[in-house]
Amino acid sequence: MANLTEGTIAPDFTLPRDGGGTVSLSEFRGQSVVLFFYPKDDTSGCTAESIAFSGLLGEFSAAGAVIIGMSPDSAKKHDKFAKKYDLSVILAADEEKTVLNAYGVWVEKSMYGRKYMGVERTTLLIDAAGVVRRVWEKVKVPGHAQDVLAAARQLATAEK
Repeated sequence: MANLTEGTIAPDFTLPRDGGGTVSLSEFRGQSVVLFFYPKDDTSGCTAESIAFSGLLGEFSAAGAVIIGMSPDSAKKHDKFAKKYDLSVILAADEEKTVLNAYGVWVEKSMYGRKYMGVERTTLLIDAAGVVRRVWEKVKVPGHAQDVLAAARQLATAEK
């Protein structure tokens, strides 16, 4: 992951989001943010991850955390994805891949010997001041949302 490590300031962004309008990282200053990068709407792992985060949204809110999912899909695709699976997390659309590049998650991948560019499934926990507190790289979906929730709760306790 390009230069984004614990203790660095998370780059701000403003992107189109599901449901219309835009979402900016800076609008959540004062709250912690879980930013999860995923490859593509409506694929098995991405769907499972988005459903898991949506299912725990109340608990994340109680820990003072907002959840934003980001992929290179369009806001229109995000709308369909969110409706189909009743997702409650914010979905940011980075079609230009500017933010994905800034965070170092748009990488060369390889599948069945074929190389291609794609999103490396990564999650960041960003504190109320915009500082990266935890980084999960090459995320395996089962149990991941619960791990992130535990870290968000620890952060909330530490910030009190």
